[in-house]
Amino acid sequence: MTATAAQPLFVAAFGLLGLLTSPLAELLIARFLPGVGGLASPAVRITTALATAALFALLTLRLGFSPMLAAYLLLAVMAVQLSRVDLVHHLLPNPLVLLLLAAGLGLLTMSAALVPDWSGLLRAAAGAVILFLGYLILGLTSPGGLGMGDVKLAAPLGMYLGYLGWTQLFYGGLLGFVVGGVMTVLMLRLKRGIKPTEVAHGPAMFAAVIGVVLLVA
Repeated sequence: MTATAAQPLFVAAFGLLGLLTSPLAELLIARFLPGVGGLASPAVRITTALATAALFALLTLRLGFSPMLAAYLLLAVMAVQLSRVDLVHHLLPNPLVLLLLAAGLGLLTMSAALVPDWSGLLRAAAGAVILFLGYLILGLTSPGGLGMGDVKLAAPLGMYLGYLGWTQLFYGGLLGFVVGGVMTVLMLRLKRGIKPTEVAHGPAMFAAVIGVVLLVA
């Protein structure tokens, strides 16, 4: 089934799956990562569940019933949860970033084997290295702008972008800084006492990557 042929019932079913997956992910994070606090408020949990459901539906509509869908649904779950943690704690926990990288690599490897698309998998590995090194250089030269958590997050995001293509890797990497800049300006205007280093960059990175996945052919 192609992206354009995905049936409404199929898309709705995966949207419901996202709605159910979000609270489960939050329970597991609260259980195994107590350092990031307990469960969020009901309003936040409802918001994250709706956001995850919307991303599941959009990604299903975009990718259809393809072997790579599972990997990008994992990206959606982790995007919402890591963004939530980063916005509240200004932290991207290593276990969650590593989970996104390792599990994502496993799912993309399965996709590459089923299609088959081994060149895509090699491109994904190259994308992880390229985006990680790019963020590492920027993080070392301007430590006030990027944290090491952002640098580590660049590896799995580069992997996901690279699997789709070089064009997606280029636009996803570039848009991460554009969206981050816009978010920083907005936060500075809304909260005049905030410092630029306090603005979470992780949500901007995820927004850019998912936007590219959904919109760039």
